[in-house]
Amino acid sequence: MRMLRYVLLAGLLGAAVSVQAAPTTYKLDPNHTMVLFSWSHFGFSHPTADIGISQGTLVYDPQDPAKSSVDVTMPLSLLDTHVRALDKHLKEATFFNAEKYPVITFKSTQVKPLGDNRFEVIGNLTAHGVTKQVELMAHLNKIGMHPMLKAQAIGFDATGTLKRSDFGVGAYVPMVSDQIKLRITTEGSVPKAAH
Repeated sequence: MRMLRYVLLAGLLGAAVSVQAAPTTYKLDPNHTMVLFSWSHFGFSHPTADIGISQGTLVYDPQDPAKSSVDVTMPLSLLDTHVRALDKHLKEATFFNAEKYPVITFKSTQVKPLGDNRFEVIGNLTAHGVTKQVELMAHLNKIGMHPMLKAQAIGFDATGTLKRSDFGVGAYVPMVSDQIKLRITTEGSVPKAAH
C-alpha cells in the first residue's frame, strides 16, 4: 500500500512538472498594445506614429524560452499620428499604399534568450508587399495573474530599427530619414476557454 502511494505521488509530481514546463499561449490585447515608430523630419523633429494591432498571439515557454514565438497583425486602418492629414498622407501610394497593402504582419522565426528577462526576437516583417527579416530586442516585464482579468497574463517591451526603403517605402529619403525606430509595448492573457 505504501509503495502504491509513492507511485501515485511520483506520478502526480511528474504531471505537475510537465504542466509547469508546457508553453503557454497568450492572446495579445489590442487595447494595451502600442507599435510606435518614429523618424527624423528634415532634422527638425521626430514625429511618432502608432499602428497598434488587431490581433496577436504570443507563445512563451518559461522553461525553454527559445521555443517561444509571436505572431501579430497590424492593420493600417489603425495608423494614428495624431495629425489627420498625415495619417491620410502615410496611407497613400507614396508611402504605405494602404488600399493595396492594408495590413502589416510580423511573425517570429527565432527567439534568443539573453538573460535578465531579455531576448532577441528575429522574425519576418511584411509591409508594402515586401517581407524582410528584422530583429527586436525584447524585455519580459511581468508574468503572473492579472488582477482585473483573473487570468494568467504576460507583458513585454521591445525596440528595434529598420530601413523603410527596404520595404519599398523610400519617399523623401534622406531628407526624411530612411531609418525608422520602433518601440513596442504589449500585454496579453490566456483566453478563458484555455484554462
